[in-house]
Amino acid sequence: MHFKENPRFIETIAAFDALNAQDPNRVEFEGKPMPKELHDAYAMTRWVEALDPEASEAVHLAARCQHLCRWEVPRSSYPEGRGGYLKWRSDLKKWHAQKSAEILGAHAYDSTMIEAVSTINLKEGLKSNYEVQLIEDALCLVFLETQFESYLDQWDEAKVIRILQKTWAKMSARGHAAALKLKLSDRASRLVQQALS
Repeated sequence: MHFKENPRFIETIAAFDALNAQDPNRVEFEGKPMPKELHDAYAMTRWVEALDPEASEAVHLAARCQHLCRWEVPRSSYPEGRGGYLKWRSDLKKWHAQKSAEILGAHAYDSTMIEAVSTINLKEGLKSNYEVQLIEDALCLVFLETQFESYLDQWDEAKVIRILQKTWAKMSARGHAAALKLKLSDRASRLVQQALS
């Protein structure tokens, strides 16, 4: 039996989705409001499957819980500035890993699987761990596809270009190839080309 047909996997994914469905933040999807983290978790799964149809169970689990209940630890609960932002991001990774581990344990996953998913959540071995890199590519693609354009009116072009360059540096060649196929506005496409030149 493929892991996607295993009741344990199905129930665990449903548990992650039920938690992310509680996100009070909404995004528009196909003309209807949808909880943001649930939307992003679905998008993560879609990108994982597009990038690697043979991706492991650990990767599929990690895709669905990468930002589990993120709204419960808002950016505003940390100091302003880059230092506060980096501390928030670092603490969030650990928090997501802990919450995910609790759900996985409650669904009878063993310590090996819990550790594999935690390693991905914590982004340990980025660039050297294939599964961590696969999730990072998916995260970057979700950002570029669904969030990037909304920031164009909030940030000056120099900042946008810096963020694009940092995003690009996190991705693999496979992620780059997928990103270059995204349908972006003319303005966004121009900034991507400037960032890469």
